[in-house]
Amino acid sequence: MPFLLEIRVRPNTSRNKVGGSVGEPPRLVVAVQAPAVDGKANQAVIKELANAFNLRARDFTIVFGELGRDKRLLVEGDKKTLQAKLEELMGEPTLL
Repeated sequence: MPFLLEIRVRPNTSRNKVGGSVGEPPRLVVAVQAPAVDGKANQAVIKELANAFNLRARDFTIVFGELGRDKRLLVEGDKKTLQAKLEELMGEPTLL
């Protein structure tokens, strides 16, 4: 069953990182070095999420916010495992 993941993307950062949360409701922060041009940031985001969740890139599908910083993705995998990993990654809230 697909899992809905809400994220906030930070393009053009000094390093790639998945972790922390921002906003209300809380969204996972994904920082990528790639610029937000020609879908490069989206590709980098999916790659970083796949590494963070131990899944394949094809298990992630952007369903909302392809052109914005706030995105919703459908993730294929075990819902309980994904939820536990998400809580671990979100940790303490961070400011942008």
